[in-house]
Amino acid sequence: MVRLLVLCIAMLTLTSCSASSGAPKAQRSEFEDVPVPAGLTLDNSRTTIIESPTVKAARLFYKSRVKPDSLAQAYRTSLEANGWRHVSSTTSANNGTVQVYEKPDSSLQVMIYDSWYYTWAEVSATRIVGKPTAAPSR
Repeated sequence: MVRLLVLCIAMLTLTSCSASSGAPKAQRSEFEDVPVPAGLTLDNSRTTIIESPTVKAARLFYKSRVKPDSLAQAYRTSLEANGWRHVSSTTSANNGTVQVYEKPDSSLQVMIYDSWYYTWAEVSATRIVGKPTAAPSR
């Protein structure tokens, strides 16, 4: 009986180790040129995505236990490496850090702030994906 118990515990331990040792799952980003820094988890319940024939917009909420300062630096480094032009950054004790970026036909805002347990990254992006066509004249 003891051998069976030891065997079951060993199998459970090995199964849990193999499940957690796989490659990290890539985080969702609605825009291929907006990377998601490591350690962030998407909160689907707060996320909004809007698509039309001419515009794509997303407001994505990520939570983490990463320090806000290092997360802000990670975003800035990775976004600039992907061709985003840094427009401005503002930091305040009450509201955290707000970073604004732009590209042709695209805008991006990253808000990083602390809650009582998590550090949040709120990523809001808009991109023109198609030019509107003129309405037919009558």
